[in-house]
Amino acid sequence: MPSRDRCHQCMICALQKDGWTITDDPLYLAFAGIDFYVDLGAERLLAANRGEEKIAVEIKTFQRASVIAEFHTALGQFMNYRLALANNEPDRILYLAVPEETYLNFFLKPFGQIAIQHYELKLIIYSISTQEIVTWINSHNTVKPSKP
Repeated sequence: MPSRDRCHQCMICALQKDGWTITDDPLYLAFAGIDFYVDLGAERLLAANRGEEKIAVEIKTFQRASVIAEFHTALGQFMNYRLALANNEPDRILYLAVPEETYLNFFLKPFGQIAIQHYELKLIIYSISTQEIVTWINSHNTVKPSKP
């Protein structure tokens, strides 16, 4: 099993504050002869009998010297996990969780915006200091409200 990111517990707290229940830590997926471990699986009940919403969250801090190298690793994981989820749990939505500082300094640059669009990335932007979710962003740059 892979090692945990240094902000793993921070993300658990942020999701719980946002009304999510952690169901898997990590979320294990077996697909096409390969074992995958997404950092977290979570779900929450939706209002008015709409059922429940399920997500998978891959947490990254982008603390290494090369942000682009870390992005390459994160993107590769994201694409592989999305493929495995599409086959194992198609109702679960995959998010890449990144610190607010990383979002502001990398993902808001033109390359980051193009990558979000092109690879259809869904992001959870979180605050390390407050252990809260700042915003949810899908590949079309629309913001998802934190609370249902």
